Amino acid sequence: MADKITKIKTMKKIPILVLILCALLFNVSEMYAQVEPTPLSIQKDAVAGMEIRAVEGNEYTFYTSSLEPRIVTQPLAKPLQAGNSVLTFEYICPKGMDVITVWFGPDFNKEDQKLVRRISPAKIWATCSIDLSDNIKDWGAPGDVLRIDLGDDADEEIMIRNISLRAMNAEEKALAEIRNAKKRHDAVLEENLKNYLAGDYESSLYGVVVSTDKIKIKGKLVESKEDVFLCEVPLYMDVTEEQTFANVIPVANAQFSLDVNRFEERNGINYDRLLSKWVLAEKTNTGYQLVSHARYADQIPSLYDLPKEKPATKKGLGGFYVGKGPVSDLDELGISSVTVNIRLATFMYSSPAENRLTHSYNGKNYYFDENAVSRLDETLQETAKRDIIVAAILLINKAEQCPDKKIGRLLQHPDMDPAGNYSMPNMTTSESVDCYAAALDFLASRYSRPDKKYGRIHHWIMHNEVNMGTEWTNMGNRTALVFMDTYIKSMRLCYNMARKYNPHSEVMISVTKQWQWKSKPQFYLVTELMDILLDYSKAEGDFQWGMANHPYPQSLYEPKTWLDEKAEFNMNTPLITFKNLEVIDAWIKLPEVLYKGKYKRTLWLSENGTNSRTYTEKDLKEQAAGFAYAWEKVKRLDGIDGFQWHNWIDGRREYGLRIGLRRFPDDETDPMGKKPVWYAYQAAGTEDENEVLDPYKAVIGISDWEEIMHEVDTSTSEKELKKQN
Repeated sequence: MADKITKIKTMKKIPILVLILCALLFNVSEMYAQVEPTPLSIQKDAVAGMEIRAVEGNEYTFYTSSLEPRIVTQPLAKPLQAGNSVLTFEYICPKGMDVITVWFGPDFNKEDQKLVRRISPAKIWATCSIDLSDNIKDWGAPGDVLRIDLGDDADEEIMIRNISLRAMNAEEKALAEIRNAKKRHDAVLEENLKNYLAGDYESSLYGVVVSTDKIKIKGKLVESKEDVFLCEVPLYMDVTEEQTFANVIPVANAQFSLDVNRFEERNGINYDRLLSKWVLAEKTNTGYQLVSHARYADQIPSLYDLPKEKPATKKGLGGFYVGKGPVSDLDELGISSVTVNIRLATFMYSSPAENRLTHSYNGKNYYFDENAVSRLDETLQETAKRDIIVAAILLINKAEQCPDKKIGRLLQHPDMDPAGNYSMPNMTTSESVDCYAAALDFLASRYSRPDKKYGRIHHWIMHNEVNMGTEWTNMGNRTALVFMDTYIKSMRLCYNMARKYNPHSEVMISVTKQWQWKSKPQFYLVTELMDILLDYSKAEGDFQWGMANHPYPQSLYEPKTWLDEKAEFNMNTPLITFKNLEVIDAWIKLPEVLYKGKYKRTLWLSENGTNSRTYTEKDLKEQAAGFAYAWEKVKRLDGIDGFQWHNWIDGRREYGLRIGLRRFPDDETDPMGKKPVWYAYQAAGTEDENEVLDPYKAVIGISDWEEIMHEVDTSTSEKELKKQN
């Protein structure tokens, strides 16, 4: 049956491009009356984390003395003039500032009045302008102040002058209208996605089976109709929005099984429809209406018949690479699993050159830096020869940090905010999806070879701490559902690409301890993201994803995790830390969480550790006691499959933490020396465990390890209560 190309209309949608063009063409100068800026000055006695080196009029020179430098403005003498919503100041800062945070006082309510922004290095006077229009609505009365946190670096000189609040200029107004248009578009997308996931469709697709050259799609209609079509939805399309689907195929029978070609010439490549999902839509007078959920591939043929490999023990290392520390630690510590960071866009190129490897993906060539790949090979060869299970953490750098700007622009999400550390992959265009798929195809094919010539990657951790997406997987300030719709596309792409080579590869969602609580208003609750992922898995066909959880102590600086107040033993706990690991163990075993309702999903504690505030005997002992406490829980909880310690070695740029198993490499007394926690980690799971770990019971205040274990209240969650009400 011939495929057809047709325009499909599903649900109501705001034409975002039209809105943006209107915003750019509109005479915005008539929307705002010009007002005089409101000058601001600094309260000298409220400066914190900095030394005031000089003051000349409204020009200040500071030297940062801690990781939290901040200034507070003088109280407003009169009400802020309407329209003055842009905080502006000139600055000199040779290293730049990692994070600028603006707090609105006198209350400084972090829940709804906080804005984060990064600023570039400047050796001569530069201007920083921050749009506060979304935050400033209830602020601006006499007596109100601003607190400005200036990055998180110590030992840095910063000069600031001419602080003021001013009205937007024409360009800023146009950009603000574009942002508002995107918000309106997101609101419609959010509603459409909610309706789609909750849809009780009587028709369905129940099998998508991929073979070498064909895809078999099985489904049923509630009744046989001539105006129902099977529609192909590539990853760069939104199934709920009006769009031109890639292909549509008439469906005539109530029960049907259709074969389509797996590959199709499209966008200059031999496109692999393995990456598409499929949906049923009915033609109406106004377009097309969905009559089923979409479905991804259920079965994918793997090139290699690889054995299923699991860690021999639960003990692992996070962020491992050859050259970071002594590789002998893998053997001495008994490491069975590691995570390895892979920053895709930092070694991928769009054109050939000397010392670049060529990789052909579906008929198009991409190029990879040979030296960078060799370093990755070396790391993965060391783990492979020890049968260590590896999960690659996939990270997307900002385009400005990428050596090939074209690749950077293709992979960076178009709505990424500069405040983010890393980007969500760009899933909005065919070219970007092809580029991302090519990168993963290169990695999966190279590191799935049966001979392990270059090493092995077994699993794939999708980006980093996605519940803190604005920092670690940024695609702008989006709702949880809109964010997860894109994130799940990234998961599906990686999953399908990895399964082309290894039938046992899994993808994992990376989340922090913030289960039902968030430290910043723009973050997401872990529970809401997991609920969305489960909803998509139910609607669009389940796939074998796992969780990479980061259950650090409540305070990263405090190793005595047994004191964590926000760690409770129920499903609505604010945090999941080492104290209440029983909760995540219970959650992963819930019937609604099981893969296909039968199998426990993989759960790694893929980044976690305890801190030593200093290298004093007391602090080092408390760090080791924190590990002993965590380990005694982990070994008793069979829902937890791996425990990867972070950091292997103390790092100077880790926010003042000493969270490693070894000291700083440049420590004056014992460079990279083994800390007591190193020996505790070595003993864990061995015949020496009791002898080494038991003395830490006195630090914790217990006489028996069973005292630290607790029952979990798994009664109805808040989400289920809301549904019932």
